[in-house]
Amino acid sequence: MKPVRGLDPEAYENFASFCRQDYPDYELLFCVHDQLDPAVPVLEKLARDFPDCKIKILYGSGRNAINDKVAKLVRLVNEAQHEVLVVNDSDVRVKPDYFRTVVAPLQDPKVGGVTCLYVSVDDNTFAQSFQSVGMISDFYPGVMVGWLLDGVKFAFGQTIVTTRKLIAGFGGFQALESRPADDLLTGRLIAAQGVSVELLPYAVQTVADYQSLSGLLIKRLRWMTVMRHMRPWGHAGLIFTQGLAWSLLAVAIHPTLSIAAFYFGTYLTLRTVMTLCVGSWGLREKNLWKTLPLFVTWDATAFFIWLASFVRRSIRWRGVDYIVKCGMLVPGRQPAQKLDEVGVHIK
Repeated sequence: MKPVRGLDPEAYENFASFCRQDYPDYELLFCVHDQLDPAVPVLEKLARDFPDCKIKILYGSGRNAINDKVAKLVRLVNEAQHEVLVVNDSDVRVKPDYFRTVVAPLQDPKVGGVTCLYVSVDDNTFAQSFQSVGMISDFYPGVMVGWLLDGVKFAFGQTIVTTRKLIAGFGGFQALESRPADDLLTGRLIAAQGVSVELLPYAVQTVADYQSLSGLLIKRLRWMTVMRHMRPWGHAGLIFTQGLAWSLLAVAIHPTLSIAAFYFGTYLTLRTVMTLCVGSWGLREKNLWKTLPLFVTWDATAFFIWLASFVRRSIRWRGVDYIVKCGMLVPGRQPAQKLDEVGVHIK
């Protein structure tokens, strides 16, 4: 299932990677807003270039919902032929072994969902390198802590694998049509049915959907604002992860060379080791050492984004403003135009 709106960078290569899967029986279902969507010519070319792949393009969700991506998923579930569903964002690119890898855990009846991490295809700008360092040094370690403390009760939009039965078990995607963070909620609602969600030691690739530092900051502030509303106590608990801020506070209270050396030395050592473990050993990122020093700047930036999220009620998503109220999305002043995300349905 592929709900699409608009055209992401390198969209053809992203979509084509799903047509090259080493998997015996699957279909690709695309749903776009209408025939004028800029993604339509790319999808039509995809169908011509891969005639042996089961590709179907649908127009419109037939529903009126704040979250248009989720509305399209409702229709796509109804159109899909098979039981196993794989959902991906439109910026995702995968290898030929992807389907076999992410679907395999569902052979265990105790497993109801699968998700995995993601890495950048290629960082061509400072903003993209900055984002990658932030993910490796900050976001993913936080995910690991959440996994250890509470298990995997979430999913990432870059990979959500589950079954039609479990989607129906929480009321279908229509239950999420007015909710932010539909990927996180999908994982949570799957786990609530007494099955586990597996976080695989496998990473997909993503193509950045922003080019400037301001675009990255807007995206990160949106994430943090949504997380504050979705997981308020966990979001507040991030104060204990702010190593740079605590080190600066310690030095401000006791401005001595020994205190500065101890706190900053400990902070830099722990963060360096953690970043290398996640990036080089876990995700097998090459040349991480070139951008490794950026994690200090990232930590300072992330701290202020975290503070700003406590006074934000609105988010900007694909150029449209929304207000997050009581865990629901409320349209801002602009007309409600939504996401272009991607998913895949396979057997």
